[in-house]
Amino acid sequence: MEKGIIGKKIGMTQIFDEAGKVIPVTVVEAGPCVVVQKKTVENDGYNAVQLGFGDIRPKRVNKPLTGHFKKADVALKRTLKEFRLDSIDNLNVGDIVKADTFSEGDIVDVSGKSKGHGFSGTIKRHNFARLKESHGTGPVHRHAGSMGACSSPSRIFKGKGMPGQYGNTKVTVQNLTVVKVDAENNLIAIKGAIPGPKNGTVTIVDCVKKA
Repeated sequence: MEKGIIGKKIGMTQIFDEAGKVIPVTVVEAGPCVVVQKKTVENDGYNAVQLGFGDIRPKRVNKPLTGHFKKADVALKRTLKEFRLDSIDNLNVGDIVKADTFSEGDIVDVSGKSKGHGFSGTIKRHNFARLKESHGTGPVHRHAGSMGACSSPSRIFKGKGMPGQYGNTKVTVQNLTVVKVDAENNLIAIKGAIPGPKNGTVTIVDCVKKA
């Protein structure tokens, strides 16, 4: 990984390319991020930088984190993320990482926390089909249906689609294209959809597996 940044999902829109073709994009407010900590192979066993993003009131930061920011002599930040980069020689504590770290045409991976849906049934969670709504089905049209034989194997196999917690997990979408970068307003337009709700925190990094 050569570069990364933290951002806030603004929402989706569309832009037109030179040929007049419509491109659906997600706009991300990427940065500015400040380097809060720098890790090296000599001291920590690997190379990485810790970036901070988003302002926060001092009363909402606990004492250990306040000391962490004070040691770096940077302003308090709401979000901290660590990025393992191939080279960190050109980054030092206190440096600012802006949207122009990426450029038009870059292929990136975007990670975020998906929308939480709470406890959900199998139709919403796993796209199960409904049972028939004719005579004899009873008030169970949206239930999961038969779970298997009772005598053998006398249990439900691990991984069976069941009702339960849906969403609110880390999701990464790979191989997305950066369509436009507005360095002045710290905006990056990424082709397609990315995880999470509006105003959700996302991370943008170089793609790991190019398509």
